[in-house]
Amino acid sequence: MRGKLFACAVTAAAAGLVGNATARDLVVAIKTEPSSMDPQYHALTPNIQLSQTLFDPLVCADAEMLPKPCLAESWTAQGNTWTFKLRPNVKFSDGSPFTAADVLFTFDRVPKVPNSPSSYKIYLQQITKVEAVDPLTVRITTEKPYPLLPTNMASLPIMSAKAASGTAPEGKTTTELNAGNGLVGAGPYRFVSWKRGSEIVFERNPYYWGPKPAWDRVIYRPISNPAARVAALLAGDVDLVEDPPTDDLERLKKDPKLNVVAKASNRIIYVALDQNGEQTPGIQGTNGKNPLLDKRVREAMSLAIDREALVDRVMGGIATPAAQLLPLPMLGASKKLATAAKADPEKAKALLKAAGYPDGFTLVLGSPNGRYINDSKVAQTLAAMWTRIGIKTTVDATAPPVFFKKRDSYAFSAYMAGWGTATGEMSNTLNSLLVTPNKEKGVGTTNRSRYSNKAMDKLVEDSADLMDPAQRSDMLAKASEMAMADFAMLPIHFEHSVWAMKKGIEFAGRADQQTMVQYVTLGK
Repeated sequence: MRGKLFACAVTAAAAGLVGNATARDLVVAIKTEPSSMDPQYHALTPNIQLSQTLFDPLVCADAEMLPKPCLAESWTAQGNTWTFKLRPNVKFSDGSPFTAADVLFTFDRVPKVPNSPSSYKIYLQQITKVEAVDPLTVRITTEKPYPLLPTNMASLPIMSAKAASGTAPEGKTTTELNAGNGLVGAGPYRFVSWKRGSEIVFERNPYYWGPKPAWDRVIYRPISNPAARVAALLAGDVDLVEDPPTDDLERLKKDPKLNVVAKASNRIIYVALDQNGEQTPGIQGTNGKNPLLDKRVREAMSLAIDREALVDRVMGGIATPAAQLLPLPMLGASKKLATAAKADPEKAKALLKAAGYPDGFTLVLGSPNGRYINDSKVAQTLAAMWTRIGIKTTVDATAPPVFFKKRDSYAFSAYMAGWGTATGEMSNTLNSLLVTPNKEKGVGTTNRSRYSNKAMDKLVEDSADLMDPAQRSDMLAKASEMAMADFAMLPIHFEHSVWAMKKGIEFAGRADQQTMVQYVTLGK
């Protein structure tokens, strides 16, 4: 079967980049500093939006998450064998040529990166063999026909085998790459420097194969406080900011010196609940039991949440209440879960009583402070809603690096976090967050609640080789319905992303929420 939908040429218009003779520096205030510059260490949006500016993948995702050719000009499938034709005459940012050997190195390195908080192995599902047919042809064999392979390739930036090789099993280590040693890609920009907590500097890649980006240099300034980001914009210290405070949006939209862009995203804000065993941290008043193992308790916690009020009052309308983990009409989202359930505190109390907790219990909710839009405020609101039904909740809100470290060490019985679906379809979300963890298969990579449902797992796995998108979508929707009926985790809302920038700068926004500077242009 041929991948006709994808085998098309990239044009300057498709890439959305505009060269400009008056190019200059672009200063961007980002809300979260990346945890690493290693493009295979941590599948986290702050990391990805920078790595995909330095490193091009074989396949790129456009602003609506649709795949388009990148380092691969075209691809075809025959059964379980995919053939990728690589773009000729591409050079890395050090001037060395890009070939199939770099693709093989990249794929081989992924499972060898140690201590990854959210592994890129999820994008190598079903792959059994990667071969270089010739310097510009790569053949990928999967266990069975696997229609998501091109989509997954969009999340795997290609590294230079020459630059990133080293003595460690993975070649250059994450520490070495963080220092800029071996950080060589074929993207529109190249790495200059990283001063942690202060700034990250990129400059235009003179060897870039695609349309010339608009900026000579890009300086990223991590500013976690939303009000401080806006203050920097209004003072002229930065040119573009991510997610200004929701309370300030109307004022900013009326400012003639600014341009404000909002875009609905696929990022779900959710609460994960520890379902691994009776031993769980952060819960007291249950005689040593883990109440989150009881579906009735999980349902009670969901019914206590007034999602509409939260979106209206806390998010300022810059979100959509969620009943599942991916918004319609994306592939695998269920039409049966189009509307979030209304809050019902009285039913929630009755469920707690039936589960054996008439007086409730105490709970600590973990949350980042500064990673997601109004994250600590949302967490405090959830805590208040649960406290009203008898689950006396306090919030442990910490800086994102601290939060993720605690989350990854299973320090929370319940935590609030977010997930942006890199592939724009449900299998990525379920395989990451809810499928039973399996390191060998590369699934359950961010399943920190350790939820396990073999029937749901099978639906997700069986959907992977359905070449018909409609059939695959139906099966994934059933898997989603099964997980949500089990209250496997609690979806809260889908974020809408907002960017504010100086007048004369243009950025259309992206459904994946990434601030990708190669798509930021000077106004005409």
